[in-house]
Amino acid sequence: MDRIKVMVNGLPGNMAVKIARAVSNDNRMTLIDHSLTGPEIEEDEYLLDSTSVRLIQPDQRDHVITRIKEVNGALISIDFTHPSAVTDNADFYCRHHLPFVMGTTGGNREELNTRVEGSEIPAVIAPNMAKQIVGFQAMMEFAAETFPGLFDGYTLSVEESHQQGKADTSGTAKAMVTYFNRLGVPFSEEDIKKERDTSLQQQNWGIPESYLTGHAWHTYTLDSSDRTVRFAFTHNVNGRDVYVLGTLDAAVYLNEKALRGEKGKVFSMIDILKGV
Repeated sequence: MDRIKVMVNGLPGNMAVKIARAVSNDNRMTLIDHSLTGPEIEEDEYLLDSTSVRLIQPDQRDHVITRIKEVNGALISIDFTHPSAVTDNADFYCRHHLPFVMGTTGGNREELNTRVEGSEIPAVIAPNMAKQIVGFQAMMEFAAETFPGLFDGYTLSVEESHQQGKADTSGTAKAMVTYFNRLGVPFSEEDIKKERDTSLQQQNWGIPESYLTGHAWHTYTLDSSDRTVRFAFTHNVNGRDVYVLGTLDAAVYLNEKALRGEKGKVFSMIDILKGV
C-alpha cells in the first residue's frame, strides 16, 4: 500500500511539531518537508530531528504549493496553526484542492463548513481530536437529544485549563455548553472560566509542572437549586499524545475518502469513530 503524503502546517508550533514527528515515524505516511507558518515566524526552516522542513510564509504559499503538488502528487494537509488563520487557510486548501484535517480551534466553524461544501475536496474539521473525549461528547449529545430539560432548575459551572499558548476558549467546553443548554441549563460560553496562569494551574488545580506547557483539564459541575444534588463531569488530559493519535487516524480516514472521490463533504471525529 502506498504511503500517504502528509503536509503538517503550523510548524514550529508545539502541536504541529508533535504531529509532524508522529507522521515521520508512522509507516503508513510520508512527511512532506514543507509547512505553512505564520507571518510572525522569522526562520525559513525547522529542523525536525534529522529532517529539515521549509517554512512557508503566507505570501509565498500559492507559488510554493504548485511545486509541492508537482513533486508529491496527492497529499493530505493537517492544520495546527493559529485560530486567526483558520478561515484563510481553509480557503487556501479548497482553492488548491488539498483535502485537510483541521485540528486548529477557533474561527467561524459554520463558514469553514460552507467553504468545504462548495469545494472539490473533503475535509475533517473537529474542535477536538481525542477520540475518547469525542466519544464522551457524543454520549452527552445523545442525552441532550433524548432527555431535553433533564436538568431544569440546575446551575452549571464550567472550568477549563490549557497551556498559556492556547489563545482561544476550549472548543470542547463550548460544545459541552450547548448540550447542557439543551438539557435545560441556561449558560453562556462567556461564563466559561478559562485558566492560563501557570502558577494558579499548579497551586489551585494541581496540574503537574511537567505538563503546564501541554494539558487540557475540564470540569463541568451541575448543582440543584437547593444545593442538595451535585453532578460533576471531569476529563483531564496531560500532554498531547491522545490528540496526535486521533489526528493520524483522521488523516488515514480522510485519505480513503479522497481516494473514493468524495467532494464537498465535511467529516467529524464521530464519523471516524463510527468508521462510516
